[in-house]
Amino acid sequence: MRNSYTEMKERHQKEVDAFPFGFAFGQQQFGEMMKNWGLNPETDKGKIVSIGAGGYVQKKNLEDMRKMFARHRKERKDAITADETGEGFVYQMFRNELANHEYGWTGDPEETLEALGMTWEEVQNSEKLLKGFNRAAREIMGGGL
Repeated sequence: MRNSYTEMKERHQKEVDAFPFGFAFGQQQFGEMMKNWGLNPETDKGKIVSIGAGGYVQKKNLEDMRKMFARHRKERKDAITADETGEGFVYQMFRNELANHEYGWTGDPEETLEALGMTWEEVQNSEKLLKGFNRAAREIMGGGL
């Protein structure tokens, strides 16, 4: 069975991987990152912005980064909306992310929901989200389909 969630996630990851992010966890790495961008590490600090966790982006690329992530969120939201039953994309999404966030070991969906930008209340209040979640959770916990 084709996994449209995995395909979408891989497409998004390729786009993120190709984006000109920089990462530095010390002065030497910071200097190298700046030089790789053609910037002076002493005088051009105002041309970059921290995105947290040691990540940086040039200010000239900041809006493109925001648009990229907004596009990714919209594509996922549209795919969720298009899955009328919760048995397609929604199930695949939960199956993938519950496995990625070790639900089978912890039984706790919070990390999965956080990664998806969802709350448990949202899942409970949507028949298709709850259906997809429950099917994926049962499968991961060894309950089959």
